[in-house]
Amino acid sequence: GVNFLAVAYDSQGKTIFFNGRKIKHMRAKYKRMRKTLQQKGTASARRKLKTIGQRENRWMTDVNHAVTKALVRQYGERTLFVLEDLTGIREKTERVRIHDRYETVSWAFYQFRQMLEYKARLHGSKVIVVAPHYTSLTCPKCGHTEKANRKKRTHTFCCRTCGYTSNDDRIGAMNLQRKGIEYIVEGTTQA
Repeated sequence: GVNFLAVAYDSQGKTIFFNGRKIKHMRAKYKRMRKTLQQKGTASARRKLKTIGQRENRWMTDVNHAVTKALVRQYGERTLFVLEDLTGIREKTERVRIHDRYETVSWAFYQFRQMLEYKARLHGSKVIVVAPHYTSLTCPKCGHTEKANRKKRTHTFCCRTCGYTSNDDRIGAMNLQRKGIEYIVEGTTQA
């Protein structure tokens, strides 16, 4: 599931976690309400289903606004924000359990990206999107990449080579920050 909506890691080594537990709870509530109404199948249930869907979309938009605003405020002007390119995530998660798939693919990632790009531009900052390959599997200290480094169930990362340990989302943010530095130095990022 989505334990953190966003994780930011800056050049001073500071990590900011945007907690997703409340969001997870609210989304589960909306999912239960939709399931109940879909089982009824009546015309009034379909109308209520439409209303609930609109309410959930407004709520997700509000959350995305709040988080993108907080990011831009936190890091100020002339900041390079690095996001994973999550295009096609729905297709990539077809082998994931249905319960987990809903958690992963139903958040408005593209909307989040658009909002961050717009707000960053207003503050003289920039957003780049990079390939997400191995960002949560690569050790930011020694560079070792191995699937066994990451324990998805416990959201932990432990490098099998150097022993560096941290939260797996933080590791992903650290590796995205490294890709941002590569972009600044070389003008491109390695996939």
